[in-house]
Amino acid sequence: MGKIAVFLCLVAVASAQTTAETNHLRVSASASADRLRPGQRIALTLDIELKPNMHVYAPSVEGYIPIEWSMAPNEAIVAQPVVTPRPQMLHLEALDETLPVFSGRFKLKRDIALAPGAKVKGAVSIEGTLRYQACDDRMCYLPKSVPVKWTLQVQ
Repeated sequence: MGKIAVFLCLVAVASAQTTAETNHLRVSASASADRLRPGQRIALTLDIELKPNMHVYAPSVEGYIPIEWSMAPNEAIVAQPVVTPRPQMLHLEALDETLPVFSGRFKLKRDIALAPGAKVKGAVSIEGTLRYQACDDRMCYLPKSVPVKWTLQVQ
């Protein structure tokens, strides 16, 4: 019976994680828990792995399109601001500019909680969009938007 309980737990955790891939990056969306209770905060995470020689601009950049994680309106949850890692500073010789970027692998995180008075039974779907413009050593590509989604059981 213990094996069955472990198997069911793994299935539930897997339902809160999705992965998408573009020409520039791979993004995995996960949650710190697969169940959400009133008063509990859980962390939603976007684990982003850029392809070799690619970078995206950090949210603090000016004059360029930064990476952005927006959330679809959802009255059942309260979402906190996105927490980003410290960006690297990249000097672009052709433009003689030094700009904040992310490259390689990094994570974006944000806490969520059930909204006070939310009347949710069963599961809640949380949707959002990761928007970015990727660049390599030679050029910047058209901006892309990748939908992300979590489905959490509400207790």
